[in-house]
Amino acid sequence: MAKIEASVDIKSTIDKVWDIVSDLDNEPKYWKGTKEVKNISKEGNKIKREITIAFKDKKCNQEVTLYPKEKIESIFTKGIIEGSKTINISQKEDFVKLEAIWDIKLSGMMGMFTGMISKHIKSGTEQALQSIKDEIE
Repeated sequence: MAKIEASVDIKSTIDKVWDIVSDLDNEPKYWKGTKEVKNISKEGNKIKREITIAFKDKKCNQEVTLYPKEKIESIFTKGIIEGSKTINISQKEDFVKLEAIWDIKLSGMMGMFTGMISKHIKSGTEQALQSIKDEIE
């Protein structure tokens, strides 16, 4: 498994940051590795969805759990990616820390490319967090 971590400090309130990151339908606007999102079902704070990723337009299924104003946990349940992506938000003195943590690997024979792909994911994650920061500030 590859663990990828990135974070950014945003001069804002936790409410504004949460409004952006919890709008899962708009994920492709910030996360360039996510090309398309299709929600399958929603029950309370849990969403099952299919995403199309930029890597060869592959489809992955996710179960996403929203923990309001705290974190968003996405578990990959089917597709080329196995593992999870967690978005954490926390209010500090005069800023909000927005953090993304991936714990993933590519499935099957693609597993040998996990290290190479993780560099792209880290770069894309840093870009996404900066885009969210730019939108808010």
